[in-house]
Amino acid sequence: MKTRPYRTYNSYLRELFQCRVQKITLDAGLSCPNRDGSRGVGGCIYCNARGSGTGLARLGQSITRQLEAGKTYLGKRYKANKFLAYFQSFSNTYGPLPKLKQVYEEALAVPDIVGLAIGTRPDCVPDEVLDTLAELNQNHLIWVEYGLQSAHDATLAAINRGHNVAAFVDAVERTRRRGLPICVHVILGLPGESREHMLATARFLASQGIQAVKIHLLYVVRETVLEAWYRSGAYQCLTREEYVSLVGDFLTLLPPHIVIQRLTGDPHHEELVAPAWALEKQRNLKAIHAYLQDHGLYQGKAYMAVAGTDPLQVRKAGA
Repeated sequence: MKTRPYRTYNSYLRELFQCRVQKITLDAGLSCPNRDGSRGVGGCIYCNARGSGTGLARLGQSITRQLEAGKTYLGKRYKANKFLAYFQSFSNTYGPLPKLKQVYEEALAVPDIVGLAIGTRPDCVPDEVLDTLAELNQNHLIWVEYGLQSAHDATLAAINRGHNVAAFVDAVERTRRRGLPICVHVILGLPGESREHMLATARFLASQGIQAVKIHLLYVVRETVLEAWYRSGAYQCLTREEYVSLVGDFLTLLPPHIVIQRLTGDPHHEELVAPAWALEKQRNLKAIHAYLQDHGLYQGKAYMAVAGTDPLQVRKAGA
């Protein structure tokens, strides 16, 4: 297996389970407090009515059926032996506790499902939901994935996020107390953010005691506020070159132990407005890897230099 200059999610899962493990994305038919009026309406400027999901819940597909279909497809494509159920669409800790327990337990009852990844927001994780996840975490791998997007309150307000950074810090503290691993989603290229804003988000995450990060490109999809901004000229997408260098420098600021679950997103072809290069995932990943190699960069290089530790020794130790 080729060694990457960052800690990959696949290698982390293989270390844990001694086999290939793949995520299966799920749609549980849940909602979002930033859409139903409890926090706001309309959602974030980049989110459409599908909420980054598949829409399968609306088609009547049960969690079990979605998982079985995913197992068949991903098992053949990646020769995967075990799977994580990824509750991706909207906010998957937002709903009546009995409903949440039902969908979590249904997923874990499917053979070869070794754990859950729960995508949600930091402003809708009541203690009783975290307690439920902590209980499940005793016998399964349970990840909580928080959408932060930016460590700057002004940016969160501009994108109609509906929460501030303090809400994230509070959620992380309560989640960590329960021993649940945390993955944080961030978006590069948000309106009004400079390169330094984005790298400051990396420095902030390095201080939060989290276990994983997902890095996304802000791309424009149909039927969103961001689409209107883009078409009017009020928003301009990052170029591939800008994004690649940002990701490379972002990684250097993260501690070496953090698992990098994603370096760029996967827009739906039929929904994407811009940039067109966002669809070229493999080319984009190759460009990021080339940037790291060409500039002698790797995850934790700048972080460890600031911390006063020799980054080469840390890498040799396998940190």
